[in-house]
Amino acid sequence: MYPRISDLFQYLLGVDVALPFYSFGLMVALAILAAAWMTQRELDRMYGLGLVGSVQVRGKDAKGRPRTTAQSPSALVWTMALLAAGFGIAGAKLFHVVDYWDEFTQDPVGMVVSTSGLTFYGGLVVATVAVAAYAYRKGLRVPRLADAAAPGMLLAYGIGRVGCYLSGDGDWGVCSSLADKPGWIPAFLWSETFPRNIVGPGRTTIDPVVFNAQYRGAECALAAPDGVYPTMLYELAMAAALAGALWLLRKHPFKAGWLFSLYAVFAGAERFLIEEIRVNPEAAFGLPQSQIISIGFVVAGLVGLAITTRRRPPLGAPVSRPVPEAVSTGSSL
Repeated sequence: MYPRISDLFQYLLGVDVALPFYSFGLMVALAILAAAWMTQRELDRMYGLGLVGSVQVRGKDAKGRPRTTAQSPSALVWTMALLAAGFGIAGAKLFHVVDYWDEFTQDPVGMVVSTSGLTFYGGLVVATVAVAAYAYRKGLRVPRLADAAAPGMLLAYGIGRVGCYLSGDGDWGVCSSLADKPGWIPAFLWSETFPRNIVGPGRTTIDPVVFNAQYRGAECALAAPDGVYPTMLYELAMAAALAGALWLLRKHPFKAGWLFSLYAVFAGAERFLIEEIRVNPEAAFGLPQSQIISIGFVVAGLVGLAITTRRRPPLGAPVSRPVPEAVSTGSSL
């Protein structure tokens, strides 16, 4: 794999260029850009239809004097993207430490400063709380913002998984054998050895099957494994397809929060299924932490769908209000 951008340059061009950038960081940056762009477009659409109101944005006029103007909420997207990035990485690292506490106690500093070792749900929960608090303070309706961000969030997740694949950060599946591969699936999609990964002792390369056994406690039951499942690529495909479905459904006629509720169902189901061929320690009920949280996402999403699957009034239609009853004065004509 290509944990550093220089590794990719060397493979593609045969040129050894010392670049201090990691492929995982690059893909995270691209994921944030993609999610922000999609959210910005959707907020502008909602603003044009009157589904969201304007927000007050501070700036300067032509003469450099400070002024505040009413603008589309899309003007806040890049600030929210920075908040999501910062709090997301912190939350992802925190949840990863909790998930792999034994590894953390062996090398706490190494795990904290490592660019690998990030748990998606931790980042999602912490970033969502931070962005929601900021949006609420700015007067932006959080359910509408959540709907606008849902497709981009799923796509960003898939793009981020490409970073995990390129870096070979240990976020792969259980052992696999090419002998079991269906003929129509390319070999690289069935079994991968992740050469040049950096998860071994001292950030060195280690065989993924050996890593699973030594560091994750998952002994391979196959007699002659060829590698491990590249689950990151499976998640990329699923996330892209589900993000496309959300994008097509974004003009739904239901109440605010409906699309985000569907996102929660999609994201939870996808993660629960992929964990069946990934290696993670059990947390409770014989399930890893990520599958337990996935179940929570699906349940919360289904509850949200039950609440929001009610048609809102057509745009521009008058809102009916009950007519107050006549108040008797006690006299008669």
